Amino acid sequence: QVELVESGGGSVETGGSLTLSCSVSEFTYCHVDMRWYRQAPGKEREFVSTITHSGRTNYADSVKDRFTISQDNAKKKVYLQMNSLKPEDTAMYYCNSRDDTIPSLGCRGSSYWGRGIQVTVSS
Repeated sequence: QVELVESGGGSVETGGSLTLSCSVSEFTYCHVDMRWYRQAPGKEREFVSTITHSGRTNYADSVKDRFTISQDNAKKKVYLQMNSLKPEDTAMYYCNSRDDTIPSLGCRGSSYWGRGIQVTVSS
């Protein structure tokens, strides 16, 4: 079972920065990408950013040009550098590891989640 542990959250003022880290216990041979999601109180969980095993990245429009996702495959860590933070970035942030769906290889599209870490941005 793949385990993920987030760290680096906390409280900052508007305009501040935080870097989240996600430690992954293993990458399966089906692994395709890592993602960050967030969930604010009373709202649905939303996509923040993704990075493929080869390093391709993508971001939600709301965080583009402010957040940067990166990874260290050797250390099995994924990072989310968050700059110019706004109160609307306040949420629980979750790390997610996704497997591809390739039935012939036994890859079933499994998805693994961390427990989340709180980020609070005060105005």
